[in-house]
Amino acid sequence: MSRSVDQNFLFTLGELYRLLRVYADKEASRFGITRAQWAVLAKVERSEGMKQSELAELMEMQPITLTRLIDKLCSNDLIERRSDPSDRRVNRLYLKKAGRALLGKLSGLRSELTANALDGIHPADAQRLLTQLEAIKENVRNATQNAVAEQVRKEPRYG
Repeated sequence: MSRSVDQNFLFTLGELYRLLRVYADKEASRFGITRAQWAVLAKVERSEGMKQSELAELMEMQPITLTRLIDKLCSNDLIERRSDPSDRRVNRLYLKKAGRALLGKLSGLRSELTANALDGIHPADAQRLLTQLEAIKENVRNATQNAVAEQVRKEPRYG
């Protein structure tokens, strides 16, 4: 690995992520929502009927933070909570008609954000980049799992 990649890789990815979050938040505000609310809507659309606790885990978000986002989306009539028929303590999440309509509009925004971010990059190069980013994600996931497994093996056992 070159010294330049070693010195710049993590910083560049972090800065890119920060800039994309700011950009997406700014543009989502045109539709009266935040990037985080948009993410919740998209996840609910993909897995309607999921438990609120499952969504918090999927989004790697504290339950209280997610509850606030869902409260706002419910008050804006974009999603709804329904009690689980077999467990009254559990809420399941569903899109409402207005939520589906908003996601339709937001898909155009997603395409616009992507096009702007990839401006000047050949489509084949963009596809390669996406494939490489997926591989990097998998490498990091595996390294994290291996580190956790190694830590468990090293923990002292008593008794």
